[in-house]
Amino acid sequence: MILADKIIELRKKNGWSQEDLAEKLNVSRQSISKWEGAQSVPDMNKILMMSEIFGVSTDYLLKDEIESSADAAPQVELKDDECELRSVSMEEASAFLEMREKVSRAVSIGVMLCILSPIALILLGGMAEYGKISLTESMAAGAGLVILFLMVGPAVALFIRSGMASDKYEYMEKELIDTQYGVDGMAKMKRERYAGTYAKMMVAGIVLCVVSSLPIFFTMMAVGEPEKGSSMEVYYVYAVAALLAMVAAGVYMIIRTCVIKDGYDMLLEEGDYTRSAKVENKKNNLITTIYWTAAVALYLGVSFVTNNWQSTWIIWPIAGVLYALLIAVLRLVRSRG
Repeated sequence: MILADKIIELRKKNGWSQEDLAEKLNVSRQSISKWEGAQSVPDMNKILMMSEIFGVSTDYLLKDEIESSADAAPQVELKDDECELRSVSMEEASAFLEMREKVSRAVSIGVMLCILSPIALILLGGMAEYGKISLTESMAAGAGLVILFLMVGPAVALFIRSGMASDKYEYMEKELIDTQYGVDGMAKMKRERYAGTYAKMMVAGIVLCVVSSLPIFFTMMAVGEPEKGSSMEVYYVYAVAALLAMVAAGVYMIIRTCVIKDGYDMLLEEGDYTRSAKVENKKNNLITTIYWTAAVALYLGVSFVTNNWQSTWIIWPIAGVLYALLIAVLRLVRSRG
């Protein structure tokens, strides 16, 4: 079946006239008539748009030997402004992937510093409380806070620099793109080469996070439950510090490798960055902004009022679960609408 016949079949299957399809593709009805009469062939941008609109692969449209669209992706109906594709050259794609490599290092180091930052405060405070160092608890807390801010400061600087570097390529994540010749092949080849490293770093990072609680369990086995005020309690302080260090190392690996892999997925519009996902995210932008602004306000408000900062962190995982539920409900409502 040739392309002309496939366009006719898919248009009629969706119940559209030539005028309807022309409006969706932002072309004239005469252009549709010529395509369906095999008098002319649509350019690649229009092929890509039809692939999205009809919910079929470009291979199905372009290869005459493929007769069935049964394995095509789910239909995603796009508005005219959502069909505009931004062209990405080989030079631009290479620069983007290089930027993702640098950002992955900076962001993962920043997050690791944030996780490690309270360790000094915990250790110095605990050791001062149980007489392991010749500092008062106030002096130990002051020294720990100084170290904490000295670590968080550079971390924030890394986040800001990474954000500024990423802003230039924000369209890769949010807009529909059209990669020029050779870009897809280059990105797929590099992603395949990186697949082994990605798997190893993900496994290592997850394992470190999972086993990070072992120092606590070993301490419980070795020390048991010491009497309150006993110097043996300091070993639990050491265990908590070890736990945070292991989590920091694990999270560093996970974030580092995920940022790099996400760069390939953005360029290829796969994974969490498919065109349908980008369209969905655009629709959710306002709701997402309002939701997380409210979550931050709730966290700060509850924390300041109760002065119970060590417990109010529970708001964040709850907010994350509720956000996923909210997005799922919105998708369900839109699909039924």
